[in-house]
Parts: sequence; structure tokens; C-alpha cells
Amino acid sequence: MTRSLAISAGQYSDAGANPVNQDFHGLLVPTGHQLITKGIAVAIADGVSSSNVSQIASESAVAGFLSDYFSTPESWSVKQSAQRVLRATNAWLHAQTRQSQYRYDRDRGYVCTLSVMVLRSATAHLFHIGDTRIYRVHHDQLEQLSTDHRLWLSREDSCLTRAMGISNQLDIDYQSLPIQPGDTFLLTTDGIHEHLDERTMARIIREAAGDLDAAARQLAAAALERGSTDNLTAQIIRIDSVPSARESSELFHELARLPFAPELQPGHRLDGYRILRQIHASSRSHVYLAVDEETETRVVLKMPSLEQRHDPVYLEQFSTEQWIARRINNAHVVRPFRPDRHPSFLYQATEFVEGCTLRQWMLDNPAPTLETVRNLIEQIGKGLRAFHRLEMVHQDLKPENVLVDAHGTATLIDFGATRVAGLEDSDIGEQAVPRGAALYSAPETFLGEPGSWLSDQFSLGVITYQLLTGQLPYGPEVPKIHSRNQLRNLKYQPARQFRESLPGWVDDAIEKAVHPQAHRRYPALSEYLYNLRHPPVDWHKRHRPPLMERNPVAFWQGVSGLLLLALLAALGLG
Repeated sequence: MTRSLAISAGQYSDAGANPVNQDFHGLLVPTGHQLITKGIAVAIADGVSSSNVSQIASESAVAGFLSDYFSTPESWSVKQSAQRVLRATNAWLHAQTRQSQYRYDRDRGYVCTLSVMVLRSATAHLFHIGDTRIYRVHHDQLEQLSTDHRLWLSREDSCLTRAMGISNQLDIDYQSLPIQPGDTFLLTTDGIHEHLDERTMARIIREAAGDLDAAARQLAAAALERGSTDNLTAQIIRIDSVPSARESSELFHELARLPFAPELQPGHRLDGYRILRQIHASSRSHVYLAVDEETETRVVLKMPSLEQRHDPVYLEQFSTEQWIARRINNAHVVRPFRPDRHPSFLYQATEFVEGCTLRQWMLDNPAPTLETVRNLIEQIGKGLRAFHRLEMVHQDLKPENVLVDAHGTATLIDFGATRVAGLEDSDIGEQAVPRGAALYSAPETFLGEPGSWLSDQFSLGVITYQLLTGQLPYGPEVPKIHSRNQLRNLKYQPARQFRESLPGWVDDAIEKAVHPQAHRRYPALSEYLYNLRHPPVDWHKRHRPPLMERNPVAFWQGVSGLLLLALLAALGLG
């Protein structure tokens, strides 16, 4: 009889003597094939008392992990998946602090400690940052599996040496150990384990006689009785069954080596999809329009071409693209289709957007109104901001990667070049050249600088300019940049040269968005989108036309008056 992974769990959290509970905890037991491919995830976080926003960090760290870990590709190992999610979450937390009033005092920012346990097959994978703890419970004692990242300055004073969000770099403790039915684990925050010794905690769990929720509550109550003034959280996990080693090894061998799909033809079937036609083919990938036979929904299947089977850089980008699509939920970003379906080949399935590329739309609409352009750019901007909120940069914004449907709705596609903050040190063969289309890439990327959200702003500005004029703001010069001097010599061609009816303040807004120097662009993408509709308050004063243009009659009357005065003065002198 085939066994599956099964657990029993008990959890409890309380603010204790404090008005706010800065602890957060979570447990996710998936259904279907993800129970086998991803396992069960348990997480506990503890905010730092010096911060008033630390509870937000704790909740974001736990909820983010439980969401993003189960969105990672099945071809990734537990270690790779968890570490990538943790580093991306850490980058997001650190960015929130940098953008807040606490940017100069990291201990008051979006900071927390975190311990995670992932149970997959017959193995427990432990990830740890800070001073929350993971124990293995024996009959009358506990075995501490995590190490406290805390430096004691005296008997009373100490400080954390590692925490989520405290730095843009994250050092994660990792270990794995075999598990078997009957094994029990305890996760706690310091409000409990600093006030109860290990034998007392083991006794409370043992005497609960299998009622794990009651045991977790009793741990918190006992810590309060011993004088705890901190938040109190405990999670108890008992292993009830695990799959056999043979079943697990066969499955994971299959998952780790998904074959490349052969070139498909209309009518071919693959994992419940029926191929309708090929949309695109290149040396890198093949894209097909298919229909899901269960729901009759049309979908897009993207598969790496056979030429890429030995290219680790491409395969890494392909799997990361799949994870990115699952993380983002925005009306202007293409969504994955049926991510819970177990694939038999290496491919990605996304929803099909009925429409054309923005490139084709531009050919069909060579002179769109300013309002139409604003609507399109605002939608693309909303999609980009969904990336930026997760500390990701699209890096390949171009007309070919935007779809426009019959209702004028714009949707971003293709995340193969997307840069995820926190993952740079694990990228294979990080490129020092732009990963997007050269004519839409920001100048700084040609100097070897990594792409940023300001680079996406530049690309969006170029698209705005092209929609309005049919031209590029710097012509073909940007890809030729190889030095700072060349960068400084780039000259913006005013859009009004090609479209006289364009308001001058709109031209100014675009010019700022595509400024050659990244720090001279808008500090927020929302400001650019706002300025496309609203002129700056003092714009008309700063750009007031001369009197001759505003009122030619008054101008010439004034000139005539001055000439008359000059003539009279001359006659008087005569």
C-alpha cells in the first residue's frame, strides 16, 4: 500500500503582556501532487521590539514564504526553492525600510527573525535566520536544531547578528535530516524558550497526550507564569506517516529530469492540452496555441527548443520565468494557467490573450490620440509596478512584449529577462549586457550596470514617445553607448518636432522619464504617469511664451509706442 506524507499539528500565539503581537506563524499542507513535489511548509517569525512595524515584517515573511515557495518550479530542489524565496523576501523587506522613515535606523525598520521547516518525502529541510528556534522532541528532552544568531554583550544586553530585512544580503542556516513516523518538532519564539527550560517544554508536550493544540497553549501559559513579558508562539509538528524511500527517489528523479517536448503539430495532445497551431518558433523556444480539453479554454504553451537542452543559463532563466508568473497577480500581467497540473515535459502554460502585440497595434494605429496613448501607458505602468512592488525588474519592455486586446486592455508577457532582487548571487552566468531589446534598453545597462526599476521607466518612456511620434527619442544612438562621455552627449529630440499639437508639458514629462542619467528620471513611476495627464503647477510660469506669441497686436503696439517716444526725443534734441 502506498503511503503519503501526513502530519498532526498544534499551534498557538498570544501577545502576552504586550498590546501588539509581533509574532506570526503559519502552516500549509497542500493537496494533490504538490504534497509530493513540494511537501509541507511550517514557518514562524518574531518581530523585534525596537520596531513599530516589525509585525508587518513577520507577517510578510511567513505569508510570503508559504505563497511563493509553492509557486516555485517543480524542477527546483527544496533548498534552491526556499533559499530563493527567502532572499527575495529579504530584499523586499530591506527595500521597505530604505523607502521609509526608518532608513537610517535599521533596528526600527521592517525586520524580523524567521525559522522555516519544509517536510518533503522522508526529509525535513530546516532554514533559519535569527533567534526563533527549531527543536526535535525526544521523550523527556529537546534537541535544539537551530543556532541563535544573537550576540550577548552582557548578562542583560544582546543584539541580533542576523535577521530578515536588516541587510540586502542574507545568510541562511540550512540543514536536512531524515524523518520517520513518530518524530515530533517544536518551533518557538523567544517569549517561550527564554523562560522555559528544555525539560519543562518536553514534559508539557508529553503530558498533553497527543493534544498538540493544548500543548502549544500550555507552553505559552507556562512561560507567562515564569515572567515572560514578550509575545509567545509555539508550533508542534508530529510526523504520522512518510512515503517509502523507493517511491520518493523514483518520483524526484522523474521531476528533476523532465524531458524536452518534441516539436508539436496541430492536433497533437500533451497533458490534457490539444495543440491548435504554432504561434512562434526560434532557436530558443517554441510557443503554441492550445486548448485545455477539460475546460475548453485556450492557453499558450511555451517550451524550450531542443537546441537549449545543454544550456544551464537558459534553463535557469526558463524555470525562474515560471516562478515569476506565479508570484504576480495583476490584471495587466499574463497569468499562469493550471499551475497545479503535473507536467510530463518541460514547458509553461499561461492564459491566452486574444489580441495583437503593441508593435502590430502601432502599425494599425499610426496616429493615436494622446488620450489613447495615456490609457495604454497607464496600463503598462500598472503591470510594471506589480513587478516593482515585489522588487523585480522586467528588463525587456518592448512593443513585442505587450499584448493589446479588442477592448484596448494591455497585458505584459515574457519574463525571461526579469531580474529578481536578492537572487543575483545565485544567477548562473550573470550577463553584463542588456537582457532586453537594445533600442528600448536604458543607457546605463550598456555600461554594465544592472537593470533597475528606473531602467523599466526609461523603456516605458521610449514606448510613450514612439506611440506619439513613430520615432525614438535618441534615434539609434543608445545601443552605441560605451562610455560615460557618450552617455552625456546623448541629445533628446523633442517629441513636438514630430507632433506639433503635443502639449509642451507632456513632452517634458517624457524627456524626464528617458533622461540618459538614471538619477535624473522620476523618483517614482507613478509620478511619470501622473505628469502625462497633469502639468506641473508652475509649468506655465516657467514656460510662458514671449509677448509676441501670446498677443502680437499688443507686442507691435508697444514697439510702435517705443519708436514714437524715441522719435519725439530725437526731435526735441534737434
